[in-house]
Amino acid sequence: MKQFDIIATSAMGLESIVAKEVRALGYECEVENGKIMYKGDMTAIARSNLWLRTADRIKIKVGEFKVKTFDHLFENTKALNWEDFLPVDAEFPVSGKSVKSTLFSVPDCQAIVKKAIVDRLQTHYKRVSWLEETGPLFKIEVSILKDIATITLDTSGTGLHRRGYRTGQGEAPLKETLAAALVMLTSWHPDKPFVDPFCGSGTIPIEAALIGQNIAPGFNRDFLSETWGWFDKKVWEQARLEAEDLADYDQYLDISGYDIDHKLVEIAQNNSFEAGLGDLIQFKQMQVSDFTTKKDFGIIVGNPPYGERIGEEFEVEQIYKDMGRVFGNLDTWSIYIITSHPDFELLFGKQATKKRKLFNGFIRTDYYQYWGNRKKFQD
Repeated sequence: MKQFDIIATSAMGLESIVAKEVRALGYECEVENGKIMYKGDMTAIARSNLWLRTADRIKIKVGEFKVKTFDHLFENTKALNWEDFLPVDAEFPVSGKSVKSTLFSVPDCQAIVKKAIVDRLQTHYKRVSWLEETGPLFKIEVSILKDIATITLDTSGTGLHRRGYRTGQGEAPLKETLAAALVMLTSWHPDKPFVDPFCGSGTIPIEAALIGQNIAPGFNRDFLSETWGWFDKKVWEQARLEAEDLADYDQYLDISGYDIDHKLVEIAQNNSFEAGLGDLIQFKQMQVSDFTTKKDFGIIVGNPPYGERIGEEFEVEQIYKDMGRVFGNLDTWSIYIITSHPDFELLFGKQATKKRKLFNGFIRTDYYQYWGNRKKFQD
């Protein structure tokens, strides 16, 4: 089967996690800022779309070359084998970006790439008139970084964070890809209790449950490349069968999500059912100051308010103090909190065992990790 140059794109700070996922699928990869590169066939593309929990999109690299003039861009783009990908009636919008490059006008670059592809397809399909773009959609991107142009074809369609289970959300929903990363950066195993004390619309607990039962995150949605005539439909069927076989629906899970807003708790329950998890996750209205547990060796992952809005700061700081008081007695539990608040450790009352810089959208945050005492009660 034909091999492709595949790029899994990722949010800043998540590259190493995506790379670990790619290697777990069996593909060797290289990592650069925001992208993980590897080679694979159609099966690799289908499996990557279905299984990568923390990647943004899966793209095929059609070509890469140095450009300093619009003529270079046109001729190098036209030289690529577009007929291998695009049928005569393909709809192919071109998006673009340019960073630290001689060709800085993105609209001009997009127009030139489009014209070059049209010229190539007209010659190949022996058409003299403009191509009718009434067929399947192919999203093309030209990305120029330091005078190196990379032209890609998006196989995913909508971003991979769109799992297909979100029936509703709060005001500032956490992306599913970041939520999965927060879970994967912990020491959690499915046999341990898992709690999200600020669950909102349920994204973190739902992602934890999908991980816990080894359910492919893309099982509930479609992908753009499924509509392409040359992409073997049997490959998708086999990839989905594999995902179904690997899912462990019998794995018992002890996952809870709490939020002070009863409307969000209801949305979280609906999202959980839409994800096919039924009542596997226990959602309940509760503020963090009321949290208690008699269980041991659990994991808490929380995305509390950051205090970014005017007037919220005092309330948020009180929440952080409450967290320090409530969680401070949980000797065997490990606590993981993401926030942009610069004084979190001071308010929480304890320095983190480790912290990691992450971006929640465009907000720079730290992921504070407090590791529990694993030896206690084990003798």
